[in-house]
Amino acid sequence: MQDYDLVIVGGGLVGGSLACALAGSGLRVAVVEAVTPQAPGGAAAATPPPAQYDERVIALSLASRRIFEGLGIWPDLADAAEPIRRVHVSDRGHWGFAHLDADDEGVAALGYVAPARAIGAALEGRLAQADGVELLRPARLGGLRVMQHHADLEVAVDGVSRLLRTRLVVAADGGDSGVRRRLKLGAREHAYGYDAVISTVTPLDPQPGVAFERFTDSGPLAMLPMTGGRWSVVWTAHERDTPAILALDDDAFLAALQQRCGRRLGTLTRPGRRIAYPLRLVLAKQITRPRVALVGNAAHTLHPVAGQGFNLGLRDVAELADLLAEAQVTGRDPGGPAVLNAYRQRRGPDQRSVALVTDTLARLFVNPFPPVRAARDAGMLALDLCPTARHALARRFMGLGGRLPRLARGLPAASR
Repeated sequence: MQDYDLVIVGGGLVGGSLACALAGSGLRVAVVEAVTPQAPGGAAAATPPPAQYDERVIALSLASRRIFEGLGIWPDLADAAEPIRRVHVSDRGHWGFAHLDADDEGVAALGYVAPARAIGAALEGRLAQADGVELLRPARLGGLRVMQHHADLEVAVDGVSRLLRTRLVVAADGGDSGVRRRLKLGAREHAYGYDAVISTVTPLDPQPGVAFERFTDSGPLAMLPMTGGRWSVVWTAHERDTPAILALDDDAFLAALQQRCGRRLGTLTRPGRRIAYPLRLVLAKQITRPRVALVGNAAHTLHPVAGQGFNLGLRDVAELADLLAEAQVTGRDPGGPAVLNAYRQRRGPDQRSVALVTDTLARLFVNPFPPVRAARDAGMLALDLCPTARHALARRFMGLGGRLPRLARGLPAASR
């Protein structure tokens, strides 16, 4: 039996970030991760693969950049991250539009677009030097038993069974969280009936630093700027139409995409490989229970509209790391009620409100009822004409609203 202060189940981008945040804190941390560092495309690849044209990217809020600064990994990401200085939102075929501008908010960028492989490689480099963190991989959770003062886990590490005892289990194992299911925490789940079709294109007339979100009859179409003049495409399509979109040849795909996004980026060229995944809402009914906390997609899986999912997960990490570092300094139990109650009270409202906003937007902008369409276009125009409302919305999407934990201010959680 090996003893730890906390065991993180899931060592992807969110779980890896929490482990990095607690390195050097004095806490004994184990990370249970199924993917080996050499796995192609794995979030924890020790040596990142060459930059790929159709690689997966993540939109990072300004708060997420600051969290990565607090983790000490932003210098390793900066060159691969494209700043978002302006966001243009429109309703295809109608008159509603709005914009957000970094200059109006007094910041260098509203957010950034970074390849997932670059984020994973930066985290991996930090974890390789992390004091007090043990990486168990490839590893799978076989058993979990939660008791009053500790939790016991049976983990198969490279096929060899190991028993772990910990004062806190952190579930960072994704939207289909095995920890959440085993403990019967329950979740509100809703399948939207739409897929996100992901690709990459290069416009002949790029507008660096500008992100476009266009609402269409099948949902939002996002065009996110990347380094090298590329744009990441997130096309929301009805699930019945997805197979046909994936089957299009390059020229036909570009023509269909051009019709939906218009000519703001000029002629689109060089489409990358297309992949699709189903869109759904998963919101855990409980994000804590004795000796257990949920973070990231294990607590909330959201519609990608406005790109809030990963940023919400990083805010979970920042808050929990703050509480755990403080508990270590003050001698409190990291899995005790004081820590878990504070985490639930601080993160629950943000998680629920962001889930409500993204769910409302996802439903509102596919509603064809003319009065609804007119109301949403009027709302967008009113937002564009009201600086106070724009400022409030921008701060919300930048992750700067309310009380900010140390990491969200760019400070290490463990240095107190």
